[in-house]
Amino acid sequence: MLDNNNFTRDDIAESLHNEFGLTKKDCVIFVNDIIDIIIDGLKTNGYVKIHNFGSFKIKRKKSRLGRNPKTKENVMIDERNVITFKASKNVLNYINKFNDK
Repeated sequence: MLDNNNFTRDDIAESLHNEFGLTKKDCVIFVNDIIDIIIDGLKTNGYVKIHNFGSFKIKRKKSRLGRNPKTKENVMIDERNVITFKASKNVLNYINKFNDK
């Protein structure tokens, strides 16, 4: 399924289809609905917590001076919103156990 570290909504839906035997169409709808719920929560509250997985949060970054690495020209980077993710302790523990082997 995954040739590299990137995966798409369709890859997730395909995994659900293979694991649970649901129709591909239902799996795609399910994945899209979950992502839409997360996006709507961020728009509304600026914060979404998924129990035993982690939390997404909108943070405001101030404007700053940056540099174009190709031309070395200084450029002002505008103030903007970014989304941060903090994994739950359960996810971190799982990842650390996996990496220890």
